[in-house]
Amino acid sequence: MVMNGENPANGDRSASASAPAADSGSDSGSGDGPAPVGLRERKKRLTYQAVSDAAIRMFLERGFDKVSVAEVAAAADISKPTLFRYFPAKEDLVLHRFADHEDEAARVVTARAPDETPLDALRRHFLDGLDRRDPVTGLCDAPQVLAFLRLLYGTPSLVARLHAYQGRSEAALARALGGALSGRLAAGQIIAVLRILALENWRRIDAGESADRVYAGAVQAAEEAFVQLRTGLEPPSQPGD
Repeated sequence: MVMNGENPANGDRSASASAPAADSGSDSGSGDGPAPVGLRERKKRLTYQAVSDAAIRMFLERGFDKVSVAEVAAAADISKPTLFRYFPAKEDLVLHRFADHEDEAARVVTARAPDETPLDALRRHFLDGLDRRDPVTGLCDAPQVLAFLRLLYGTPSLVARLHAYQGRSEAALARALGGALSGRLAAGQIIAVLRILALENWRRIDAGESADRVYAGAVQAAEEAFVQLRTGLEPPSQPGD
C-alpha cells in the first residue's frame, strides 16, 4: 500500500482485505512463528498486487471515474469476472493498499510491553510514524504519495469505501481491547482521532507545506489528542474545584 511510503507502482507486502487465507498444509512450519506462506498463496498475492498496480496507474493518469473495470482487466491480462473474484468492487482496486493497515492499531495493542497501556502504545506508535514520515500519519510529502492521496480523497466513492476499512480497523481494535462496550467505545474514539490527525497533516501538506515544516505542529496536535483521549472531553479539574 502506498501508505507505507513506497511508490504506488511498486506495491507493498500486503494482501487484499478480500484475499483468501494462506493454503493450509502448503509449506507450513511447526515452530512458534507464523507458518511460511504457500506458493499458491504467494501467487495470489502477486496477482492482487499486479492488478491493483495496473489500476492505480490508470486512475492516476485519467481519473478514477474515467477508467472502466473492463479496461483494468484488459491491462492486467485477466478477464473481468476474474478481476471481480479478486476485488469485489472497483474501489477495492485502490483501497487494497490499505489492507495491511486494517488491524495495525490492534496489532500495536496486542504486541505492547506488559507495563505499557494500550493508549501509551498507540501514542508511541503514532509519534514514531510521524518521525519516520510514515504516509499513514499523513505526514509525507513524497510526490507519489501525494498523488495517491489526492486520488483517494478527491473521489467520493473511494472516501465512502474507505469508511468500511476504517470500520474494520475499529472492530479489530475493539477486540484487542477486550470486546466489551468500554473497549468498543474506546476503539471508536481512538480510530477517529488517528484518522483526523492524519487528514489534518495531509491537508497542510496538500496545501503546499513540507513534511518537515508540518512536523512540529503534527507532534503537538498528536500529544494534545492523546491527552484528550486519556482525560475525556471535560478539562482537568483545578485545585479547589
